[in-house]
Amino acid sequence: MSDRPGPSPTTARFATGLSRHPTTEVAVGEAVGQVLEALGGGGAAGEAFDGPETPARTGPDLALLFVTGPHARHLEGAAATITAALAPGSLLGCAAVSVVAGDREVEMEPGVSLWAGTTGPVEGFHLEAVGTPDGPAFGGWPETIPDDPSALLVLADPFSFPAEDFLRRMAEDRPGLPIVGGLASAANTQGGNRLVLGREVLRSGAVATFLGPDVEVTTVVSQGCRPVGSPFVITRAEHNVVYELAGRPALQRLQEVAARLSESDRALLSRHVHMGRVIDERKLDFERGDFLIRNVLGADPEVGAIAVGELVEVGSTAQFQVRDAASADEDLRELMAGRQADAALLFTCNGRGTHLFSGPDHDARIVSESLGRAPVSGMFCAGELGPVGGRNFLHGFTASVVLLSTR
Repeated sequence: MSDRPGPSPTTARFATGLSRHPTTEVAVGEAVGQVLEALGGGGAAGEAFDGPETPARTGPDLALLFVTGPHARHLEGAAATITAALAPGSLLGCAAVSVVAGDREVEMEPGVSLWAGTTGPVEGFHLEAVGTPDGPAFGGWPETIPDDPSALLVLADPFSFPAEDFLRRMAEDRPGLPIVGGLASAANTQGGNRLVLGREVLRSGAVATFLGPDVEVTTVVSQGCRPVGSPFVITRAEHNVVYELAGRPALQRLQEVAARLSESDRALLSRHVHMGRVIDERKLDFERGDFLIRNVLGADPEVGAIAVGELVEVGSTAQFQVRDAASADEDLRELMAGRQADAALLFTCNGRGTHLFSGPDHDARIVSESLGRAPVSGMFCAGELGPVGGRNFLHGFTASVVLLSTR
């Protein structure tokens, strides 16, 4: 029951394996076999580390393992098999409700996705949040951090790891560093998710690694929305409540926008309203990728205010947005058009897939085809990490794509 993601050259610097076999041992073996075949056999993904006092290691620098729920309780054995067969420098992974490999998405059924490649030396580590009077502190950092990392990859448990607090802290400590990845989605209760770090399986915190300067990282964050109406400057707001847009009540502005829309767009807006806030106000014109999309949570007709799922600032620019399958499809295709990379990681929302689109494999197929079927792997997330306008955010209903190219 192997399910190969697509043809690969005889040797490659990156590879992906996929299996839908219901038995974990068999599924992991099939995925490992596909990766080894693509990498040229023997785990030879990268150049041997052949310093005078260091034994040569020809395994991939980094391996990532994503499994669906039926395989989660067997992750210890899966990690041991992968470590022995591939000899990766670091192995990270987690369990998710659905996984991605190549141009396929395995939704809510047994699936193992394995990705491996040459990224330059990396070191996996386990982060945990510790409460302090000043808010969460994060421990578990490695002793050595690359001087010029290209990105920080994070796979986190949503119940024990405060991702938004972590992003705020990193914005202070490492401004401009892309933080990518997602929140594990296999379980909906505390302690139910599983994270992989080497041979160890963890139930809390986050596993992470810095990607070094040997690999170039580009990010695509497709929030699946389409702007409607015109942009407005927020002229009065408090916390997450917008009272005025361009000097008039925010709810009145929303009603004005709705009145000018087509019947189909008005129907979309009536079902679910979103607001996009411009991140980089230095730009003169705003387009896809310039907005941080958040839900409109409610409205107060008496004062004409609307509440959104994000703190807002007076003076920033906002525009109402609609989301449907067609908008999400168009957004991802436009953002991926013309992209090039040696490999990719896809972290997509568990509300996408066949929950949003009429057929399977939507996001994986677009990413894979856009990159000429380069190795793609990833998972469906309970929240996706990725930068918008140069700042990192936790997203929902988003496809966050990490494009990797060796320098």
